[in-house]
Amino acid sequence: MGITALIFDFDGLLMDTESTQLHSWQYEWRQHGLELDVTTFFADHGGDVSELRYAALAAAVGSGYDRVSSHARRIEYRDSLNAELELRPGIREWLDSADGFRLAVASSSPAAWVLPLLEKSGYRSRFEVVACGDEVGAHKPDPAVYSLALRRLEISADQAIAFEDTPHGVAAAKAAGLRCVAIPNPHTDPARLAAADLVLASAADMSLAEVVSS
Repeated sequence: MGITALIFDFDGLLMDTESTQLHSWQYEWRQHGLELDVTTFFADHGGDVSELRYAALAAAVGSGYDRVSSHARRIEYRDSLNAELELRPGIREWLDSADGFRLAVASSSPAAWVLPLLEKSGYRSRFEVVACGDEVGAHKPDPAVYSLALRRLEISADQAIAFEDTPHGVAAAKAAGLRCVAIPNPHTDPARLAAADLVLASAADMSLAEVVSS
């Protein structure tokens, strides 16, 4: 039947929320006169690791650390950054040229995070299916969220292409049997995406038609 659907990761792929998350944590560490170790910031799996990050900050600050005010301050700053976010380069053009394809999101993040940002992008209505991490029992690199998206689309894996920005995202897509196109986010080493079927520096590098036919 050929390719009928395109399934997109959200964080770091459609919008660069990876950077706004990182910057919010750097900001909060600096409120305490500390510097965050960026080299260990990004996890090799999907899902929320905020509690581990707060624990690390609490250990660095010591007994005077106020978790409640720290969280409130960081979230306020993060949300101010997210308010300025747009779709990553080339993504808008891809979505605008996707007539004839069914579109889906498969994200390890919860729906409460994905859906408001997707609405903000102006493209929520383009996505027939949104599958999120709080709807499955395991996060990427487990393929569960991709399997959920495929079930909701009622198609087989050979009828869809996945788009990812991280090694664990690529692993999840491939484990679900999907062809995978990788576009590294600013914090992913492209060399770690070799398992993808195609790696692009940016969605602006190729038209969607070229990607699908490649």
